[in-house]
Amino acid sequence: MSSKETDITKQNEQFVTEILQQDPDYFNKLAEGQSPEYFVLACSDSRVSPSVIANMPLGNMFVHRNVANQVVEGDHSFSAGLYYALKHLKVKKILIEGHTHCGGIQAACEMNRQEKQKDDGFQLWISEIEKNIPSKHQCDSLTSFELSKLNVLNQIENVKKHPVYIKYGSNVEIIGFVFDLSSGKLEKIT
Repeated sequence: MSSKETDITKQNEQFVTEILQQDPDYFNKLAEGQSPEYFVLACSDSRVSPSVIANMPLGNMFVHRNVANQVVEGDHSFSAGLYYALKHLKVKKILIEGHTHCGGIQAACEMNRQEKQKDDGFQLWISEIEKNIPSKHQCDSLTSFELSKLNVLNQIENVKKHPVYIKYGSNVEIIGFVFDLSSGKLEKIT
């Protein structure tokens, strides 16, 4: 076992010990099932863990993550998560969480400046992000926060048009947030 794996195991042991000290029956209750209040779409970025930045305990957030928190109708994984959250878990709110200094948004802004090569999954995904951000000139004139906010607002609109949301969740509120990496603050934008 590598030292990184050992570190993860030790961190998990510490996590379990701390939880059980507070509530010896915690994991038994967790194993009984879930009824999260929120479905969260967030970025895959390692610095942005929705439960951690919102200081939420396990079981409160049903989370889907992808690069630059995109709602793409053809993304079967997102559609399945949204369906399960709305139809079976009966979540009360959908949260779209973007963040500053998003590599996906930055890559899409860079792609606006280059000839597009849609020959791999990364390039195809970046092309999806491009649909939700402004042109090269506008990218250059907006702050990282403004670009992330614009992206989140566009994803909210994309959820509202998504067939799964229309069929199962049109009464579920959608809320947008931007996490500022430089301050640690999660700012509500809708």
